[in-house]
Amino acid sequence: MIRIKEAVIVEGRYDKIRLSSLIDALIITTDGFGIFRDREKMDMLRRLAVTRGLLVITDSDSAGFVIRNHLRSCIPDGLVKHAYIPDVFGKEKRKQSPSKEGKLGVEGMSTEALLNALRRAGVDCGETVPAARQEPAGLISRTDFYRCGLSGGQNSAALRSALIAHLGLPERMTSKALLGVINDYMTLEEFYEYFGK
Repeated sequence: MIRIKEAVIVEGRYDKIRLSSLIDALIITTDGFGIFRDREKMDMLRRLAVTRGLLVITDSDSAGFVIRNHLRSCIPDGLVKHAYIPDVFGKEKRKQSPSKEGKLGVEGMSTEALLNALRRAGVDCGETVPAARQEPAGLISRTDFYRCGLSGGQNSAALRSALIAHLGLPERMTSKALLGVINDYMTLEEFYEYFGK
């Protein structure tokens, strides 16, 4: 797997699944055009842009460019890298018919095409990490989530909701997405202090 420092922005969950098999990064979906009305998610993206930078990789169709341009207009210059996939005509395996423009999206791209797009965007694709890596020391881990009741307990969802509200994050964040973002918002000490441990 290739470790990417920037938060990676994609359109949908199938794009996220495809990239998750190649890169070790925080991957956030725009939920298509949902990003236009989701102020909480846009605020989160702005904060991530400042703390770690963003990498946008959308489909090469007109909808992908509309989403990309919207992000470009909302986030200051210099904080966003753009990866462009090539125009490849075809149909993704899971779909009954091709997209409106007949182009493959991120989910349908070959590994080579995706890696080339990342390289051209200026992402360092040389550093690899084991697929099942341990969190580096000093970062909030899945184990820390469990210890504080954010996962694996009866009240976990309520505790996550309270933490999400405290940090001003989008309410629909999954436990995994929250873990990916929280390390940019809190230190390990602040995390345990929040839970009184």
